[in-house]
Amino acid sequence: MPHWQGQLNKIDDFRWEIPASYKPGMRVPGLIYASEAILRSVREEQTPEQVANVAFLPGIVKSSFAMPDIHWGYGFPIGGVAAMSLKGGVISPGGVGYDINCGVRLLRTSLTEAEVRPRISSLISSLFANIPSGVGSEGKIRVSRKEMNELIVDGARWAVKRGFGSDEDLDATEEGGCMKGADPSSITDKAMKRRLPQAGTLRSGNHFIEIQVVKEVFDDGAAGVMGINGAGQILVLIHTGSRGFGHQVCTDHLRVMEAAVSKYDIRLPDRQLACAPIESKEGKDYFAAMACAANYAWCNRQCIAHWVRESFSKVFDRTPQSLGMRQVYDVAHNIAKVEEHTVEGQRLRVCVHRKGATRAFPPRHPDIPKRYAEIGQPVLIPGDMGRCSFIAVGTDRAMEETFGSTCHGAGRVLSRSAAKRILRGKDVALELESRGITIKTGNIPSLAEEASRAYKDVCQVIDVVHQAGISKKVAMAVPIGVIKG
Repeated sequence: MPHWQGQLNKIDDFRWEIPASYKPGMRVPGLIYASEAILRSVREEQTPEQVANVAFLPGIVKSSFAMPDIHWGYGFPIGGVAAMSLKGGVISPGGVGYDINCGVRLLRTSLTEAEVRPRISSLISSLFANIPSGVGSEGKIRVSRKEMNELIVDGARWAVKRGFGSDEDLDATEEGGCMKGADPSSITDKAMKRRLPQAGTLRSGNHFIEIQVVKEVFDDGAAGVMGINGAGQILVLIHTGSRGFGHQVCTDHLRVMEAAVSKYDIRLPDRQLACAPIESKEGKDYFAAMACAANYAWCNRQCIAHWVRESFSKVFDRTPQSLGMRQVYDVAHNIAKVEEHTVEGQRLRVCVHRKGATRAFPPRHPDIPKRYAEIGQPVLIPGDMGRCSFIAVGTDRAMEETFGSTCHGAGRVLSRSAAKRILRGKDVALELESRGITIKTGNIPSLAEEASRAYKDVCQVIDVVHQAGISKKVAMAVPIGVIKG
């Protein structure tokens, strides 16, 4: 496939604009955050065309944004951000994705690498046994349909009320782990059936639990506020989402949205951008269902975090409290939320779509925990299982430029099928072991899909957003133990 040849205007070393004149029908320009090296791979995949297509959506304001981890997605690119005015704007399931509220949660500990290394095999085995994972896996939570309705309305709060964690966890979770507006009546019977057995499970694919060791701290002050004290400290990163439930919610409402496009005479360059006015019945129904799936995902990560603490407690024969196991933060990567932002000097309520992008609110923003008021919202940016992950904070510039958004991870450079054609999962596992990374999975061949070669180097990605000023590096950690679904 030839490289994308569309028009790109260089703003600076990390910002590239697709002018609104590129295609008739674009309402705003596209803006891609990338280095020249990253931009080359983005052009190869034709992804700028998706950035331009998103700019057609009714009600879009400012720009169609793409983060440096951008890659091809359904409708929106993964790594895409777009905000629509509530008046006259639309909501699009393609701007959220199939795994609604796929996100990450970070726990800090007071343990050191020297203490954990000798027990890493036991710890990984305990986690693997304690946390169901993989395609079709069923969770340990057995609840009635009525209780499941309560779960998808209350989210992580439902879990905390039942002893899975504490209120302190909720304080360190985006939206307090519960998105308002969730309505179980917006969920189809098919989606209902898919959610019942999967609560409290780790999905397959790129979802994981990683035991990490802090390798470098870039901002001692911000790191200290998060409880990250320096190199050698053990962290745990959890990455999962709404499982088959979120997938079914997206599938069900895409069908409705495809009909709504004709009903409301919306003209789109790509049918995968199917949408409906935010204030229409179709738009409100999707938002209510999406909120249910988002809450399901937050409950999922809340339960998994509880079982992670249990496993550490069992292996080290100490309480989670004595091990210093405290939640740093939990962020969503795939979600649409109504927020207030300044657009052209005016305060405006908009629906911000973040698909493969992280909220990155600045210091003193009212929606972040008080403990982080002076440093900004923690931003969690996982890399691949063979390299590293980053912790950052949100900035005022992100609020001014990108609706308080930044990247969400490394971003793929090889599709899953392409990675499996050129790599073997067994070889990937052996390479990880040779580098001191203990890996456990229920499907060794699938590791090929998640090899480092399948992803951009997250160090290059984080450098772009740091240099562009839309988030600021705080610390970097590397994996020493990984569980894959």
